[in-house]
Amino acid sequence: MRFALDLKLQPSRGLAVLLALAMVAAGHAAEPAPEFNRDIRPILSDRCFVCHGFDAKAREADLRLDTPEGAYADKAIVPGKPQESEAWQRITSKDPDEVMPPADSHLKLSESEKALLKRWIEAGAKYQPHWSLVKVDRPALPADKHPVDEVVERRLAKERLGIAPEAAKETLIRRLSLDLRGLPPTPEESAEFLADTAPDAWEKLVDRFLADPAYGERMAWPWLDAARYADSNGYQGDADRTMWPWRDWVVSAFNRNLPYDQFTVWQLAGDLLPNATEEQILATGFLRNHPINGEGGSIPEENRVNYAMDMAETTGTVWMALTMNCCRCHDHKYDPLKQRDYYSLLAFFNQTPVDGSGGDPQTPPVIAVADETQRQEQEHLTGELREAESKLAARAKLLEQEQSAWEARMLAQDMADAWQMLEVKSITGAEAKVLEDRSVLTFGANPVNATYVVQAPVAPGRLTALRLEAMRDPSMTHGGIARSDSGNFVLTGFEVMLVLPDGKKERLQFGRAEATYEQGNAFLVGGALDDDPRSGWAVWEGKPIERNHAAIFHLAQPIEVPPRAALELTLRHDSPHPNHNLGRFRLATTAEPTPALSNPDQLPLMAALRVAAAERNAEQAKLVREAFLKGDSEYGKLASNKTGLEGKLKKLREGMPKVMVMADRKQQRTTHVLAVGSYDKPLAEVDAATPGILPPLPQHEGPANRLDLARWLVSRDHPLTARVTVNRIWQEFFGIGLIKTPEDFGVQSEVPVHPELLDLLAADFMESGWDMKKLVRMIVTSRTYRQSSRVTAEMLERDPANRLLARGPRFRMPAWMIRDQALAASGVLVRKTGGAPVKPYSPENLWPDATFGKVKYERDKGEGLHRRSLYTFWRRISMPPMFFDNAKREQCTVNPGRTNTPLHALSMLNDTTYVEAARLLAARAVKEMGAEKAVGRAFAIILGREAKEEEAKILLGMQREARESFAADAKGAKAFLADGDAVAELTMEPVELAALASVCLSILNTDEAMTKE
Repeated sequence: MRFALDLKLQPSRGLAVLLALAMVAAGHAAEPAPEFNRDIRPILSDRCFVCHGFDAKAREADLRLDTPEGAYADKAIVPGKPQESEAWQRITSKDPDEVMPPADSHLKLSESEKALLKRWIEAGAKYQPHWSLVKVDRPALPADKHPVDEVVERRLAKERLGIAPEAAKETLIRRLSLDLRGLPPTPEESAEFLADTAPDAWEKLVDRFLADPAYGERMAWPWLDAARYADSNGYQGDADRTMWPWRDWVVSAFNRNLPYDQFTVWQLAGDLLPNATEEQILATGFLRNHPINGEGGSIPEENRVNYAMDMAETTGTVWMALTMNCCRCHDHKYDPLKQRDYYSLLAFFNQTPVDGSGGDPQTPPVIAVADETQRQEQEHLTGELREAESKLAARAKLLEQEQSAWEARMLAQDMADAWQMLEVKSITGAEAKVLEDRSVLTFGANPVNATYVVQAPVAPGRLTALRLEAMRDPSMTHGGIARSDSGNFVLTGFEVMLVLPDGKKERLQFGRAEATYEQGNAFLVGGALDDDPRSGWAVWEGKPIERNHAAIFHLAQPIEVPPRAALELTLRHDSPHPNHNLGRFRLATTAEPTPALSNPDQLPLMAALRVAAAERNAEQAKLVREAFLKGDSEYGKLASNKTGLEGKLKKLREGMPKVMVMADRKQQRTTHVLAVGSYDKPLAEVDAATPGILPPLPQHEGPANRLDLARWLVSRDHPLTARVTVNRIWQEFFGIGLIKTPEDFGVQSEVPVHPELLDLLAADFMESGWDMKKLVRMIVTSRTYRQSSRVTAEMLERDPANRLLARGPRFRMPAWMIRDQALAASGVLVRKTGGAPVKPYSPENLWPDATFGKVKYERDKGEGLHRRSLYTFWRRISMPPMFFDNAKREQCTVNPGRTNTPLHALSMLNDTTYVEAARLLAARAVKEMGAEKAVGRAFAIILGREAKEEEAKILLGMQREARESFAADAKGAKAFLADGDAVAELTMEPVELAALASVCLSILNTDEAMTKE
């Protein structure tokens, strides 16, 4: 640009003009070129990448503006020459058919944005890799100053700002206590800190709060939101589940300061670690926290794929802040993520044995996890069992030398060798086969009534009785003796013919019969000899048959059996009870004058005893050994004690909560890209792999698994995990992250306002060994954290969200923290850690309304009403109504909501939790300071500071008005004080207590009480 100047001006005026022009020219010359990541990428991402970005299917005119190669091709952008750049010509075109963005996109570029783009092209149109994908490097900082403050003050200096004054000590201790414990400081803690003038007083306070068990509970809440933790499945059935031991593990991990890299690896792949411990396997419950669909008509395979998608997307959000869900159906519209990247990530989670069927809230694989009481009982019983086993083994060792003599005595006493098993040659009336032990097993059709006719040769000589064994078999009903509905039989007739060598038959006459068991008075064994089908022998004991039975039929007179004779035995089953036919039986004869019944179950033992000890197989040796040991009374007592302990241990373990955990199938499942994300539309097969825009997985043999993925996420070269994590931690303390979109570090995210601070925290986090408490300590010990939150109107307009960090944080506490503060201030908070979820005060009609009346909310009694909010039962389809601002936990959420909805105010002024807390706070204040100073004491307990004179006057005025109101409405005062189960141990006039409680309720509802200053 050229200027024609008339220098015939007055000397002073001409000099002024020249100086002004020189300053303008110098200003333009000194203005730095636009930076791509900071200035240009946000414009292109918002206005151009939808049509000219990474997604090839959506790309228009085959033009890419997200890469230099695409932009420079065909002169879309000519570095240094905007007038020759097609993109610039289209941006500045006046032709509605040519201008970009096109009119129908409803997107426009402002004049200032156009100017930035032009200057960028003029400066060479230099591209940069997206800031979040660049390796984290620690910024160089002096060692003599807190690193957080050094970085923040550098940034503020560029804005010609300074750090704010330090907040008052009363404010600081309350801020820190709420941030690190989620609870207000006690009056005693505040007094101790205010009196501590040591230079390291703040650091000591930080360490004390970090060591408090409440720290783990406070840090666990946002993790449960991210992990979509709930106590029910979700969907229509919404069955209750028992994942709470995993929740308790998270609390414990934070309190123990488990390094974050291990915290990561265990939750994503603890089951795949070598010699994985129960704790490491339990940690994988993180991935199984997803909803489970048990609705009728749902398709198992579709469910299974949805579960795997949930795991992949949750991992992508929690550790990488990548919007992987945008790639289910197509390549990402903005980020360099392909649809193939999505399914390659999903492949890591596609190997679980879960098949998607049913709505079991304990769908395997599961692990039984004992709570503290159960763990102690288990250790006690396990110790007793080990001792019992040791004593039993010692007794068995002592008895070894006596076994041979016992075996000899058993054989000498045995009557079993007096019985001769009949070798059945034929049977009619049923399909049957003869087994090796000479028993007969029936199969095939089972008629209503059956008559078996059995032919078998018989040894010559004296015959005094026959034995019929009714034997159990797995093919029978319930493993019983018959194929009837119960496994029982009814033998209505037992006839025996002696078949002589010449073919003549003689019917044998029986004098009596006896059996090991007879069913009542109606089914005695003698009924099998009376030719009456209404009677007969049966053995039902009111439960499935668990033992063999036998009957002996004694001949009226002994007979002599000639050589080459045979027996024809007829077994009748003519009972009115259908199908009650013997399924497996065995027949034997004897010449003993007085044969007696022995235990049918002992017959296999006697058979084993007759085999020489050296020739017995393993089963026979075990049978003999166990029988010998059972005969020793001392051994029997010890064995009975051991069995009892095993039963107790089994019952204890059956009562333990079952946590769903991870495991991989032995058979590798193939993974495919799915067209439009539909489970039944597979396209190309993919292997487990990480997104191509990030550092590759280390190479090794075999397919990559979840353990490889987890270790890759916490490798030093990974650019996202540490940044994403420290950003969420910063968000917890400052109300907004260094990146305001904790779920998205992609192209659509903002450029960091404090990039050096983000990288400082990330680098230090990794280099400290992923020490979470060190990270937290680094933040809260900074002067930046301790700033006052007071703000001028000018600064509020200039930086409303405090992104520059020129003041301390101030924002409304989450609803769960507000509730915990009220419980703590009232003195009723139960500080018990862990355990099954509780059901505090809540509207009782919500669950029936959400579950079609199938599930009723039954609130707890006692301490369950006053546990920390973390332990409240979380029904997924009807989340606890007192937590207005919280995620529903149907999916991963890392960006907390914040609300001051009128409904929340209505709840806090009327909900039983807060009304009861106000009453108990009033009683506490009177006890500690007396009735005259009770209002001031309640104020100090809640807000951590003394009330100012003007505030005290307002509060006392409120108390006076409430007293007058309740005095005129004694019933109202009584009803107000009766709200809630807890009893205030205080003797005080109801009107006075109600008035004071009303003031306490008002204090709980002040902006200062609900705000973290």
